[in-house]
Amino acid sequence: MSIQFVPQLSFDFFSWRPVQVEVSTAPLTSDAGLLPVRQFDERIRLTEQFAGALDDQRDSTFTQQSLLSMVRQRVYGILADYEDQNDHDTLRSDPVFKIIADRLPDDPDLASQPTLSRFENAVSIPDLWRLRDVMADLFIQSFDQAPGHITLDLDAFDDPAHGDQQLIMFHGYYDQYQYLPIAITCAENDMTLLVGLRFGTCPAYLGADNDLRYLVGRLRAVWPDVHIHVRGDSGFGVPLMYNVCQELRLSYTFGIGINSRLRDLSDDLLKQAVEDHEKTGQPQRLFLALHYQADSWPAPQAIVIKVEAHAQGTNRRAVVRNRPGWEVLPSAVYDEYAERGESENRNKELKCELQAGRLSDHRFLANYFRLYLHAAALNLHIRLRRAVAQSPPTSAELGLPAELPTAAIDVPDRKRFFNRRRQRDPLGEGFSSTWRTRLIKVAAEVVTRARRVIIRLSGSWPHLDHFLAVSRVVSAPAPAPSPA
Repeated sequence: MSIQFVPQLSFDFFSWRPVQVEVSTAPLTSDAGLLPVRQFDERIRLTEQFAGALDDQRDSTFTQQSLLSMVRQRVYGILADYEDQNDHDTLRSDPVFKIIADRLPDDPDLASQPTLSRFENAVSIPDLWRLRDVMADLFIQSFDQAPGHITLDLDAFDDPAHGDQQLIMFHGYYDQYQYLPIAITCAENDMTLLVGLRFGTCPAYLGADNDLRYLVGRLRAVWPDVHIHVRGDSGFGVPLMYNVCQELRLSYTFGIGINSRLRDLSDDLLKQAVEDHEKTGQPQRLFLALHYQADSWPAPQAIVIKVEAHAQGTNRRAVVRNRPGWEVLPSAVYDEYAERGESENRNKELKCELQAGRLSDHRFLANYFRLYLHAAALNLHIRLRRAVAQSPPTSAELGLPAELPTAAIDVPDRKRFFNRRRQRDPLGEGFSSTWRTRLIKVAAEVVTRARRVIIRLSGSWPHLDHFLAVSRVVSAPAPAPSPA
């Protein structure tokens, strides 16, 4: 017997055949693409380790929602663009969200907004210390073998306030009330090792020295021979950071603002660059390497100054460096520093793509915990993105004579390389918004049977091949763990 649904709505814009809307009784979801993400999380145990760091002070006789279930609600919700607790008043009954939180679609609903709010506000300072340890653990686990070199990028970003949160302050440069979080990322695998929430007007380098001491101790306890290089913009270019890097035996490159003394030292070089540009019509870039000591510095530092002259005008930048070879190859010194721009993409993903700028709880510790939730979502996405990434295009495909490192490819060919790589591998190179449109945001019917749960996708979905390819990767046997 077939069931005839009664049309609920009818539209007449399609004049030669009416468009009618019927309501289906089948359980449906709009986020079926979270299923392979949950499968990958089962392999690396990210949310499990995250929840394991939290101390549950609740009375178990009155507890219906586990910490792990609520962590998965929030982390997966952030990945699917549901950054607020309020979103879960409706998502708590979504069949896929129930499945990824280890419930059947017919089981009781997940945590509501008030429950999640109490969960976030119950976090203590020892919980945050343990979460810091978990983030370092997960970073170490992300390597299949011990690395010989690691580059740590330090960066601060503004986090606008949304109400009357504790420790928000007005920042004149950003012209807003805000927090000023810090994030430390790894250039080799894009993972975020550490995040910290700070009051809105603090110096960019505040607490970064102790963060480095902690991270270096954790990393060298596992990899004693690893070489660690630290990079940061001019907000971190202060004697405190130079001293802690020397104390920990780290190499470093920090930006430094161009002051009147550095302008005087580089005026002749800039004049030469302008003259060469006028003669050739080509952009010019020249470098000056020297030792320099500001009045507030206890000792001189090695400085590389870059001057540019091009059609848009002139430009000067300077960096402080302690690695050997800075006098011989100053251009390489500056170019290596400029690559830290990729770490700013991680901050962009964290703040804008995964909405870490929505720290809207009143309590400072609750917002600190929310920052950890957003960082966990980013790290889960990065680990999955690297797991499904395809091999980059070869030099032969680009018409280059031989295999070259990316940094050695000329700028026009390098742009072609990255464009070709993005076209070939939209998920492996894609931000969270790309993953949402091509994988996560897909409608599906959820059917619960006695022995299995069936997810029915549309065969006409244009990105079905992405879903199948990612699902095959995350369902394959996990590689053997590293001896470390």
